[in-house]
Amino acid sequence: MIDWKKSPWAVKAAVIGSIFLLLVLLITSVFGKKGLIEIVKARKAYAALQLEIDRLKDEKARLEKEIAALESDPKAVEREARDKLWLAKPGEKIVIKKKS
Repeated sequence: MIDWKKSPWAVKAAVIGSIFLLLVLLITSVFGKKGLIEIVKARKAYAALQLEIDRLKDEKARLEKEIAALESDPKAVEREARDKLWLAKPGEKIVIKKKS
């Protein structure tokens, strides 16, 4: 242990300076721009973006499948025309139900 009363001024200044430097490094490594808190936030954002990418890939696959069906299957084209454009064949009656 250092005897503070007998140690020279330079030793005291070096110890206090190194403690101060250690505290500054500790604080900046936790709260700084590239600190621990920012790393945790970035990992959470990355995980959320990965989920969004997976959802969009699934939606893209579904839409590509729908496009392929519309290009090759006449029944799929008819189904889309009936559902989205409210088209009907000649002589058909359309019944509309109210949503309650």
